[in-house]
Amino acid sequence: MIVDDHAEMRQTIKNFVILATGKMHQIIEYETGERAMLEYESHQPDFVLMDIELQSISGFTVSEEILKKDPDAKIILVSSYNTPGFRRKAEELGLLAFVAKDKLSDLQPILNSKKLNTNTGVQHETFN
Repeated sequence: MIVDDHAEMRQTIKNFVILATGKMHQIIEYETGERAMLEYESHQPDFVLMDIELQSISGFTVSEEILKKDPDAKIILVSSYNTPGFRRKAEELGLLAFVAKDKLSDLQPILNSKKLNTNTGVQHETFN
């Protein structure tokens, strides 16, 4: 699952996931954190790539809500704001990782680690 309010960034992250893992994944995209929170349980994604700065709600808040529903959720924050404070908050929340958008290559070892249990598939959905 990719949650980012910018369509171009969702596409960039999706392409990177496919290239980094060498697999086609069923990738569900959400433009809003509210939709991601509402529909997380129905999709049960292997992992979530979450932007922090969404239009009407923080990616931290969305992550906290998802973790309340699924304490084992694997959430990776992907943000343009690479600050020590944001990194610390991600760690405090127990998120899997924090990756700066300008260093998406840092996702590759995370996506290929045994911490992520990824299923393959070819479906792709985008939700606004």
